[in-house]
Amino acid sequence: LKVEPDGLVTERMPLPDGGDFWLKIDLVQHQVVLFANDRPAWDISLSRGLTATELGDKLIQAVAGLGLEGDYERDKFENDKSRHYNKAAASRYLTALVNTNTIFEEHRATLSGDVGPLQLWPHGFDLAFEWFGTRVETYEDNGELQQYPSQINLGLFPGAAETAPYFFSNPWPFEADELLDKPLPAGASWHTEGWQGTILPYEELVGDGNAEARLREFARTVFAIASPTLLV
Repeated sequence: LKVEPDGLVTERMPLPDGGDFWLKIDLVQHQVVLFANDRPAWDISLSRGLTATELGDKLIQAVAGLGLEGDYERDKFENDKSRHYNKAAASRYLTALVNTNTIFEEHRATLSGDVGPLQLWPHGFDLAFEWFGTRVETYEDNGELQQYPSQINLGLFPGAAETAPYFFSNPWPFEADELLDKPLPAGASWHTEGWQGTILPYEELVGDGNAEARLREFARTVFAIASPTLLV
């Protein structure tokens, strides 16, 4: 998913008879819209109170009308609990995403080397991208050797039931001996419980007139500190 000023969009996907389609979660009009060949082909209000199962079924029916059939992993979305859609919360979320997306893209443009796309990950709706170092790590996985490039991510986790939202920038591999004694910008800290990296609580920036500058400083500082440990 990519962030746009009015919501979240998927990549364009091909249609069987030519052309393409994509989906938008419109957080201004509060609806899901299906586009086919650059035109709206179907939409549904997010305020209808549908369960995840009902919404998924209707979306599958909509794409079937475009000639798309498949064996869908229904366990990925099925849930029969009633849902209340909070328009005000959705609007706040969109504002945070759009502002963060702009700052992340600016920081991303300053990085040389191999950089991944900025995208919204659907498993937790966190906005993030990765920069890849030249160092390569080798691990054995199921009897086979796998190689992975070193990396630093930068992201926004929007929070969950018992976890407040936060920004993060996490180098991997995490060289604790070389990193943990390095100072971070005000409000940020090293995090080593459960995962290793850095964390800047979202609440640290709420209401701060210098919030954007502080977020940029956080991104620059972690990269400056950690990137030398990921190069050969």
